[in-house]
Amino acid sequence: MSDSFDVIVIGAGPGGYVCAIRAAQLGMKVACVEKRATLGGTCLNVGCIPSKALLQSSEHFEEARHKLADHGVNVGSVSLDLAKMQARKGEVVGANVKGVEFLFKKNKVTWLKGEGSIPAPGQVSVGGQTYQAKHIVIASGSESIPLRGVEVDEKRVVTSTGALELETVPGHLVVIGGGYIGLELGSVWRRLGAEVTVIEFLDRLVPAMDNEVGKAFERILGKQGIRFRLKTKVTGAKTGDDGVTLTLEPAAGGAAEELKADVVLVSIGRRPYVAGLGLDKLGVALDERGRIVTDAHFATNIPGLYAIGDVIAGPMLAHKAEEEGVALAEHLAGQKPHLNYDAIPGVVYTWPEVASVGKTEEQLKAEGVAYKAGKFPFMANGRARAMGDTDGFVKILADAKTDRVLGAHIIGPDAGTLIAEIAIAIEFGASSEDVARTCHAHPSLNEAVKEAALAVEGRALHI
Repeated sequence: MSDSFDVIVIGAGPGGYVCAIRAAQLGMKVACVEKRATLGGTCLNVGCIPSKALLQSSEHFEEARHKLADHGVNVGSVSLDLAKMQARKGEVVGANVKGVEFLFKKNKVTWLKGEGSIPAPGQVSVGGQTYQAKHIVIASGSESIPLRGVEVDEKRVVTSTGALELETVPGHLVVIGGGYIGLELGSVWRRLGAEVTVIEFLDRLVPAMDNEVGKAFERILGKQGIRFRLKTKVTGAKTGDDGVTLTLEPAAGGAAEELKADVVLVSIGRRPYVAGLGLDKLGVALDERGRIVTDAHFATNIPGLYAIGDVIAGPMLAHKAEEEGVALAEHLAGQKPHLNYDAIPGVVYTWPEVASVGKTEEQLKAEGVAYKAGKFPFMANGRARAMGDTDGFVKILADAKTDRVLGAHIIGPDAGTLIAEIAIAIEFGASSEDVARTCHAHPSLNEAVKEAALAVEGRALHI
């Protein structure tokens, strides 16, 4: 094996493997360092993919138990085979990670197996061997943030990794943190029979979300049986044979209380994973949150060293990392790519789903931007009624003067798919009228997007 490459990418998650593949497509000699036994990083192995597999399976279970009868489908007694459900999840993960390995071979990307470090500019060390590279890309991802006083053992007190591997349904699952990951995994185990309590330090769920959507989200999840303890902090945890005893305190201060749980999921966020890379010796600049500082082309303060994905500023989203990987590879090839961060959607894959792109109302108010809002409920959408999924709405925000779409926020069925239309609208500078005058198929959920766009000018047709 040659020890010299045009590009060496450290980390084979969505950002890293996509960057490596795109660089290889552009004619560069590329290697990718990965210490896991499989490619795909956290996302494919213990994150996005396995969690969505369990979300899908648990939705089917919920539907069979509580919803099919409304459609005249009587299935009799419904039972859970958790072992088979977990096995299916493993099969889904296996197929995905093998797919990445196939793509590496197809595109002639060399997989350097082992833990990588950067002993000097232009050098990457893996398994005792040093490789040379014109360009080094750090795409090492992120890890779960620990909570002081709450020790993770991945059995009783788990991160998202352990929450994906539970062998029995807990009687009471306590989720610490009201963000994307905690709400998704809380939904999985609630559907499968667990009592679920979510504890959040702030006064609302998913604080970056549009406030109106956040309030509706909390109300809908509450109707599903999830309990919330907002403005509450966890200060300690004692683990015993019969479960975990948490110590809770009001966020603003006050008397402590105890809460018993069978399993506790610590999901208070993620932080960049840069351990062992040798960044301190290189003098790589980090910000106050431990993220690698980069310029508009993902370059660090060290010549020839770049970073993308969860280790730099911006939302920790797999698709954001992928787009950065593509943009960086094309930049290294001499092209002039551009990434519009206002057109990167975020999705919570509960049911109903929650999706957003662009600015929230709160952001626009803070920035002093005059805007108009159009909203349309799924209750008035024919397809949603036929499906029996009428919770939620679509909200579109447009500039008051130019009508340019500035943001959209959807809570409802297939919101993660519907948001793509508005992401494209923002990318191409479309107006709400452009969306409103585009013909949408009937009957479809997408019609709710069209109606919300019409509502920006107060002319929705079906409400």
